[in-house]
Amino acid sequence: MIHSRVHVSDLREHVSRTVSVYGWVNTLRLQSTMQFVIVRDSTGMVQVTHKRNDGPVEAQLEALTPESAVKITGRVVDAAQVKLGGLEIVPEAVEVLNPAATPLPIDEHTGLEQRMDWRFLDVRRRPATQLMFAVQTTLEQGMREYAYAQGATEMHTPKLMGTASESGAEVFKLDYFNGSAYLAQSPQFFKQMAISAGVDKVFEIGPVFRAEPSFTSRHATEFTGVDVELAWIDGIEDVMAFEEQMLAHAIAKVADAHGEAIAERFGVEVTVPTTPFPRVTMAEAQKILRESGWDRAGGKEDLDPEGERSISAHIKEATGHEFVFITHYPVGIRPFYHMRPADNPSVTWSFDLLWKGLEVTTGAQREHRYDVLLKQAAEKGMSPEPMRDYLNAFRYGCPPHGGLGMGLGRVLMVLLGLDSIREASFLFRGPNRLTP
Repeated sequence: MIHSRVHVSDLREHVSRTVSVYGWVNTLRLQSTMQFVIVRDSTGMVQVTHKRNDGPVEAQLEALTPESAVKITGRVVDAAQVKLGGLEIVPEAVEVLNPAATPLPIDEHTGLEQRMDWRFLDVRRRPATQLMFAVQTTLEQGMREYAYAQGATEMHTPKLMGTASESGAEVFKLDYFNGSAYLAQSPQFFKQMAISAGVDKVFEIGPVFRAEPSFTSRHATEFTGVDVELAWIDGIEDVMAFEEQMLAHAIAKVADAHGEAIAERFGVEVTVPTTPFPRVTMAEAQKILRESGWDRAGGKEDLDPEGERSISAHIKEATGHEFVFITHYPVGIRPFYHMRPADNPSVTWSFDLLWKGLEVTTGAQREHRYDVLLKQAAEKGMSPEPMRDYLNAFRYGCPPHGGLGMGLGRVLMVLLGLDSIREASFLFRGPNRLTP
């Protein structure tokens, strides 16, 4: 008789019936008269309890190793003394689908780098990591839902480029037939072309490549970017409003679907942010920080990680809000295509979004006037020739527009209170890691 697969989380509905559970051997306790095996599937764990009787099941259980993939067929029994859901399975047949070699290369005491070497086992053995991917799925779904509801078009832009994008720094160069190509640092130029192509609102969730030799807990050489570009805007405020609403919608969805599990597994309370988020100009942020002793020499144009954490803490204390937009970044630390206010050309219509002290987004109103773009590129010492295709997008009636780029891994990191971006991706890529 064939018994259909039942997930561990649904066993309560099958008490007194014979079912098949598919999963991995989590732990074995093989005693003189009893054999206990904890089996784990993606939904939970169940105890398999067998009284030794010299039968085939005893031999099969005796031969099991931790993490072997098994199919256990047996009767579901109420067992109040069992901590795992007050249930156990009394096995009638045990099938080893794939035995695990022993000993395992990692255990609960293994450090992060070695766990990364065996990431498939690391993820499989830690339900919290499984939950993280479920949260990521819900988060992305929430962002897409909001973007679709606003009439946005999802685009897929090339990751191979003929010229180095933006400044030419921090790009990966690769052989391309008889020449060279570069991996896209950002879909920036392509999404602006889509605006010029008459697509009013554009978004993309896709890979971004940065050749930064950074070894921090928040940098990766390949990560997933959430990019948005909006046409016919009245100003930068339209872009910030879109982002805060999108994040509030997505975080509410995560809280609803996974709030309890996140509290249990990560010890983090998911708070749905109220909108609008606080906004502070870069000049105001620096004034506040310098009053409390940050950058006493007064040499910093940008906020360093310590400054970002401090201003976030200040805003949290003053407003109760975990998010803050830092706006009006100086021209010197922003790209040539950021628009500048007519009455204050030393700054840009741009922002970074900080969440609990970590920068998760950079955004701006773009300069859409061809002559101004040429002038601003020249000021930064850039030659227009390699950017000819990009610049052409502004010669034939490109509307005012602005957008943002968000790091999905960083959002997950803050949402779940993770220590490192390495934990927020399935297979991390950094200066020293191209495997597995």
